[in-house]
Amino acid sequence: MKTRFLIIVLCLACSASFAQTRRKTTKKTTTRKTAAAPVSALNSTNGGNAALNPADTVKKVAAKPFDRPLDGYYKKNNILSAKVTPYANLREADVMFAKRVWREIDVREKMNQYLASPKGRLIDILMAAIDAGELTAYDPTPTKDDPNGDSFSRPLGNGQARSRMSDSSVVDQFDKDGNKIGSRVMAGEFNPDSVVKFRIKEDWVFDKQRSIFEPRIVGIAPLIKPKAAGLDLEYQPAFWVYFPEARPILAVKEVVSRNNDATGLSFDDCFVKRIFSSYIVKQSNDKDERIRDYAQGIDKLYESDRIKKTLLDYELSLWQY
Repeated sequence: MKTRFLIIVLCLACSASFAQTRRKTTKKTTTRKTAAAPVSALNSTNGGNAALNPADTVKKVAAKPFDRPLDGYYKKNNILSAKVTPYANLREADVMFAKRVWREIDVREKMNQYLASPKGRLIDILMAAIDAGELTAYDPTPTKDDPNGDSFSRPLGNGQARSRMSDSSVVDQFDKDGNKIGSRVMAGEFNPDSVVKFRIKEDWVFDKQRSIFEPRIVGIAPLIKPKAAGLDLEYQPAFWVYFPEARPILAVKEVVSRNNDATGLSFDDCFVKRIFSSYIVKQSNDKDERIRDYAQGIDKLYESDRIKKTLLDYELSLWQY
């Protein structure tokens, strides 16, 4: 009797276990069919033959903006925020002596090579400021009212300053049949390495109020050598720039030094502190003569040194008793 009862209990337990296993299997199958329903619906919407696009199911991640690393270990902010140090106020009543001098700077000299460095050329700075409208270029052509062409009386228009710096060439013009109908002058590409000289105009002034004899630059001009068939022409100004107007632009442009990368000097500092080598080509005189008008060859350099010594001796002679 006990054996029959034990057999019946085991049969009931096996039946219950089989029914529970079958219920779980049915539930998993139903879940899988439900998850596959959207795919079938999408296929039926696209005609039943379109595949699922992964870009539609995967959430797009926005591209991270490029963060440029610092090229070095510190930021050079001082030169970018530099301001022009103004000159001391000068009254006409305090000017006891004044002399106007024209100088030329040759960037091929060792002391002046920073003015033509490929990392920061002076001519590139001036041309960029003129093209951007931040600086005014003036016509250097002599006239009756302006014999020297450096009185800043005629501003140049847009593009005229750059066209003066470019080499021009004569290009023939032809009609549709190939017949020559004329020619015109076209400006070539500007080469900044072709500018090897600059001319500066400055006033040497003795201020008796402060007892100081100092030079103040008035204007600066890049020099070009015009090309002419069979003629050896002298260097001539391409345009003039008013130096007080250019100072705020030059003050935020760092000078490249061969000895130290942390000089902190700007182009304005180099001109105001006289960190350049130059030679005098003219001084104000009653005949309005240049040195080359009455001296030739090596004598021009001797005359330049004589004028320089005369200016320095004037200041020294003031303090002799």
